[in-house]
This record gives sequence, structure tokens and C-alpha cells, in this order.
Amino acid sequence: MTLDNGLPTEGRKRTVLVVEDDPSIMLGLQINLEAEGYAVLAADDGEKALVLTRTESPDLLILDVMLPKLNGFQVLQMLRREGYAMPIIVLSARTGEMDKVTGLELGAEDYVAKPFSLAELLARVRAALRRGPRVVEPPRTVHAFGDVRVDVSARTVIRGGAAVDMTATEFDVLVCLLEAHGVALSREAIFARVWGPNHHGTPRTIDNFVQQLRAKLEPDPSRPRHVVTVRGIGYRFDR
Repeated sequence: MTLDNGLPTEGRKRTVLVVEDDPSIMLGLQINLEAEGYAVLAADDGEKALVLTRTESPDLLILDVMLPKLNGFQVLQMLRREGYAMPIIVLSARTGEMDKVTGLELGAEDYVAKPFSLAELLARVRAALRRGPRVVEPPRTVHAFGDVRVDVSARTVIRGGAAVDMTATEFDVLVCLLEAHGVALSREAIFARVWGPNHHGTPRTIDNFVQQLRAKLEPDPSRPRHVVTVRGIGYRFDR
């Protein structure tokens, strides 16, 4: 038997992990969740969120999208891949339909746009806890943009219905950019994710791979729409 707030009538409190880098929002959520009877954990970046989830096994996450180190979509994707089934409610100032679709397809229980009603958010927390852990399905492994489809599991790229010939490393760089979900990656970050921490390449190596990807995937490689240069940082993938 449970109460309306999702708390068991006997036993431990339900634990909510709030992942939010805005101190005022974090404080407000913490105060109100504790007033509702929940134990609250707090993380202000994506890496801390992963550590706390793995060590504390919270009953529910409230997860902002725009976070330092790892964004909310990356955290969500990694947790679902690792088999964590607790409800995850995504908070975001990004209200576009594709952002909402991305969050739900990656395994979010709910998607709440900022600014949000505190009463509504608390009601969604109660409802999610009553429903309990979700059945974790494998995340989608097919990325689509323009006339291109990238099947991560099959390691294939189709453009306009025809297969695109790619080297293994070209494919890995493409997937690295795709799975950053719109976050700009430095050349060093790309090196670390594709080659590992002990790489021996130069920034020009990444530039060469980006040029190859643009030549194979962009409608106009001289004016790229998808693999975009972010001056002073590196590269970002835009759908």
C-alpha cells in the first residue's frame, strides 16, 4: 500500500536525485521535495549524476538537459544502457518537439518544460513513483538526419537509399558526434572517445576526418549543415 506521494506506508523514504546546475532551482526543488517526505540527493553536473545513481540507486531522477560535463540526454542514454529502470523526469528550457521526442525515445518517463509549475512537477513525481520502474527497452540505435540513416548496431550508413562507404574510424567519429546530442566537442574530447585516452594524433587528424564525413554526408560540403565547426571549441552535430 502507498500514500498519494508514492511513499510506502512503512519503511524507508523514497529517494529523488535532482540533477540541476541552477542553484536556485536546485534549492527550491530540494526544499519542496523534502517537505513532501522524500529523501533528496543533488548533483550539479552529468558526471556526478552518474556516480550518485550508481552508488545510491535513487527511486527517481529529475534531470535537467543543459548540464556541465555530460548533458542530460547523455546521462539518460548511459543509465538506460546500463539497465537502470527508475523513472526519469527530464527538465528542459528547450521546448522543441524534437528535443521532447529525443528525451522520450532515450527512455525518459516524462518531459517537463521550463519554466514549470512546481505543483505539476510534484504531481508528476508522485505519479511516476506509483507506476514504479519502467520496462527498459534497448535504446534506438538508428540516427536519421536529412536523407541519411545511421544504424549504430549494424554499423551502416544509408544516404538517399544507397549505402555510404565508410572506414571504421570515420563511422566512429560520426557516431561520437551524433551521440553528443548537439553539444560541441573539442578535438581532444573526440580523440578520447574514439581512440581512447592514450591517442597520439594531432588536431589536424580530426579535421581530416570531419572533411571526409562532410564530403560523404553533407548536401553541400563547403557549407555544412550537420557537422558544424564551433569556433574556439571543435565540432558539433546539428540535425
